[in-house]
Amino acid sequence: MEKIKIIGGQPLQGSVRINGAKNSAVALIPASILAESPVTIEGLPEISDVEILKDLLEEIGGTVHFDGQDMTIDPSNMTSMPLPNGKVKKLRASYYLMGAMLGRFKKAVIGLPGGCHLGPRPIDQHIKGFEALGAKVTNEQGAIYLQADELIGARVYLDVVSVGATINIMLAAVRAKGRTVIENAAKEPEIIDVATLLTNMGAKIKGAGTDVIRIDGVEHLRGCRHTIIPDRIEAGTYMVIAAAIGEGVMIDNVIPHHLESLTAKLREMNVSVETADDQIFVSRAPIMKPVDIKTLVYPGFPTDLQQPITALLTQANGTSVVTDTIYNARFKHIDELRRMNARIKVEGSSAIISGPVQLQGAKVRATDLRAGAALIIAGLLGNGLTEITGVEHIDRGYSHVVEKLRGLGANVWREKLSEEEMEQVKNL
Repeated sequence: MEKIKIIGGQPLQGSVRINGAKNSAVALIPASILAESPVTIEGLPEISDVEILKDLLEEIGGTVHFDGQDMTIDPSNMTSMPLPNGKVKKLRASYYLMGAMLGRFKKAVIGLPGGCHLGPRPIDQHIKGFEALGAKVTNEQGAIYLQADELIGARVYLDVVSVGATINIMLAAVRAKGRTVIENAAKEPEIIDVATLLTNMGAKIKGAGTDVIRIDGVEHLRGCRHTIIPDRIEAGTYMVIAAAIGEGVMIDNVIPHHLESLTAKLREMNVSVETADDQIFVSRAPIMKPVDIKTLVYPGFPTDLQQPITALLTQANGTSVVTDTIYNARFKHIDELRRMNARIKVEGSSAIISGPVQLQGAKVRATDLRAGAALIIAGLLGNGLTEITGVEHIDRGYSHVVEKLRGLGANVWREKLSEEEMEQVKNL
């Protein structure tokens, strides 16, 4: 295990290239199960979630080659082998294996998913969709058992807007008989990305990116090549880093339209943001204004950027309020920011941030992926040395983060944990 060390206060400048979208990758890779010939996905991020999914596909008989960017998956010899435990427990998005294996084999046994601990994130809407298509779903000893004689298209209304449920139902429905209609569907760019892959494989999908998606099932899906979209959350994180301590940072390989909610808030804070076709240039503001932010489903402000921007708002001149309407338990980073001299209090689903403050380096722990990003931002801003443990969370979603930050001029490096630190981690 490792820790990240940062000596803060070093202004950043230069350019950084954004990787493929994590939240697409974790759905695109399971989607390949549905094909009957090899699928190549280009531009994948080199992150632990991708490696885990590669291993899981190999466990069920897939042949997978991944060079750190492009992955070719031959699903022809895959079987519906149960995956009740093991690596399934290590990532939240393992639930996409349910929809993909149900669509291909009409049965699956998948352990309840793991990932970051952000409070209740039930999969009841996923199960509602599977049952509407004709599957029997049971929960036995911590694993979900899915079985269907055949899948029949149906109308599914999602009680809450859910990216995961929207994608999972799409995966199950593309090889069902007849038409499936998903109402109150999520609209995130990652859903369009998955629908594009499936369409290239021969699926018939209309309405992806709107709140009503129509799927006409087909009997067979073929392999194809697909290029993943850029990661809007990684891009947004580097935009926040540039707003915090950048003297001009160019963020390459982005789709600016996907980041409009963040861009609007940064400009409201007096940060300079200039957009081009596939680039965004960000410089920090001499005096940063406070803002109020409420996370919403796309195209609203993303919950995945709530934690990073909370760290930035410690530098705003006044009081800001950040309300998370998606995951109201997503405030575990607040106690760690307080260790660094942040003035933040939590009231219900809102964090109230008073600034500006001079953050101080400290020993802190990333409790989840985006909390880790927030602590990196705080460390870059902080006076002195910051040590961040829990780096395995950061590695789930940010490829080569230390190298990218060093490329911008940050004084940051990794070190192995000592035996004493390893014992402390085990006892947490």
